[in-house]
Amino acid sequence: MFKVGIITSSDKGSKGERKDLSGKIIYDMVTAKGYEVVRQVILPDEEKELIKEMIYMADELKVDLILTTGGTGFSKRDITPEASTKVFTRIANGIAEAIRYNSLSITPRAMLSRAVSGIRNDTLIVNMPGSPKAVKESLEYALDSIHHGLEILTGKTSECAR
Repeated sequence: MFKVGIITSSDKGSKGERKDLSGKIIYDMVTAKGYEVVRQVILPDEEKELIKEMIYMADELKVDLILTTGGTGFSKRDITPEASTKVFTRIANGIAEAIRYNSLSITPRAMLSRAVSGIRNDTLIVNMPGSPKAVKESLEYALDSIHHGLEILTGKTSECAR
């Protein structure tokens, strides 16, 4: 199946001051779909560290999918979208836009998400919310379409688009 890297962007999480519930939800949901999580890390909200990790996962580990959680809000330390866009070789805005659209049916605060999505060579990168509830809702909504996108990106398409 597909190889996945998970990055939690959290100052408190990286210091062990907060449990990474969102990263665990991502792990549980993608492994239930049959994906292999090859690396999962918790990093502080530091752009250089996030960029370095995304590049490592994409270029060295050759993961098919990187899912980030956290760092997509309005706080001055929330820089995951900026780090992600510096890693992309191509944009794939529709994924983040669709997640935001779906989330708006749950809460009007979804409009405050600055999450982005894109591609680095053969790796899809998708920013997810930091809240465990929002991560679960977002992945439930988007994972099947992300799966099909991965099939196309990696050349492993097994069926026509639904």
